[in-house]
Amino acid sequence: MKSFGALAILTLATGIPAHTERELDYASARARLVDSIRGYARSMGARADPRVLAAMRTVPRHQFVPAGQRDEAYRDYPLPIGEGQTISQPTIVAMMTHLLKPEPGDVMLEVGTGSGYQAAVLSRLVDHVYSIEIVEPLARRSAKRLDALGYDNVTVQHGDGYAGWPAHAPFDGIIVTAGAKHVPPPLVEQLKPGGRMVIPVGSSLGTQELKLIMKDGKGRVTSRTITPVRFVPLTREERD
Repeated sequence: MKSFGALAILTLATGIPAHTERELDYASARARLVDSIRGYARSMGARADPRVLAAMRTVPRHQFVPAGQRDEAYRDYPLPIGEGQTISQPTIVAMMTHLLKPEPGDVMLEVGTGSGYQAAVLSRLVDHVYSIEIVEPLARRSAKRLDALGYDNVTVQHGDGYAGWPAHAPFDGIIVTAGAKHVPPPLVEQLKPGGRMVIPVGSSLGTQELKLIMKDGKGRVTSRTITPVRFVPLTREERD
């Protein structure tokens, strides 16, 4: 007697291929997540950028977390991705992206590629994203993942993000996805006049403050505190 695996049984029962059913479940979960993000923005007295919400609805977060955690991919909390690093909670990803005010022609710098999820979201909104990751295995894996998923306007480099990426500066926006003890001067220098930087600043042992750094058309820099956050620390390459 021929036996059927679980996936085959599901296909027979519903008439829908199991992998398609799973993707439909993920799409529904993303839609619910976007509703939550919209509600969170309202609770903060703001209106979420529709383009950011569309990107969050499109990018498959489950592809950026370990396979064993895919059922949790659309919950609004961070998840470990290995190497002592995490993928940020979706509301924070949406908020930081919103604060950058991304435009279709922009070129952005990300410091801290991690799994590649934030870069993927941002890539749907701008011309190109340059992303630096100090943990080499993560840089390698995220570059491969982004390429496989078709995010061909993201370039990942292994290196020390504190120094930015001078070869492609100045940037319309800079996003830092790790907690820094202070705002790195090289990143401020590489920010284009009229540009914005979003960065968590504070102690690596506790809560940081999410800062919005703005450079006006004359190069003057101002800073605004947005909300308390908690990120893994921004690490540097060891120097002799």
